[in-house]
Amino acid sequence: MQIKVQPMGAYQTNCYIATIDGKDFIIDPGVDATEWVMQNVTNPVAILNTHGHFDHVWSNAELQKKLGIKLYTPKGDIPLLQGSSWMPDLPPSTPDVAVEPDEEFDFDGVKVKFHHFPGHCPGCSMIEIDDAIFSGDFIFERSIGRTDFPYSSPQDMKKSLQKFKTIPYDKTLYPGHGGTTTIKQEQQYSDYWINQL
Repeated sequence: MQIKVQPMGAYQTNCYIATIDGKDFIIDPGVDATEWVMQNVTNPVAILNTHGHFDHVWSNAELQKKLGIKLYTPKGDIPLLQGSSWMPDLPPSTPDVAVEPDEEFDFDGVKVKFHHFPGHCPGCSMIEIDDAIFSGDFIFERSIGRTDFPYSSPQDMKKSLQKFKTIPYDKTLYPGHGGTTTIKQEQQYSDYWINQL
């Protein structure tokens, strides 16, 4: 699998293009992501949102229209796509597929699994494709997503971190901000963050 990444907008939100078996998956197209995406895809098959915050979904609608492909968004965050108290000028988008918690999809042999880890927001998920996991704003390198935003829940984040601790395998994590890390690396810090919440 080939993974391209480009930080977008003032918050430097990572937009990813994961290419596997000749299929391009666009993950979290944020502010002004459209031009970069269009220059770097050859066979786009889906747009995937880890969650619904504006800096991860800004270019959803524009890419849906330009590429004619489906948008997959965690069900709990769909209301966030229609407006943002932080960003009133957020271009609204409507997903083609409302992803249920922990739902898996098969794109002609390529498995895409949404792992539900609420806390940062209701639908917050990590997206697993082959040997990579796109962790959105749930887990970063030595950090976790904030829980002081509207719709955030420290209690849900604690439960999500407990669930994260039980993942029995190791894979590379590609967060929504910053550089890569691994499951095993971040599991070391789970108890610390649980105690901080």
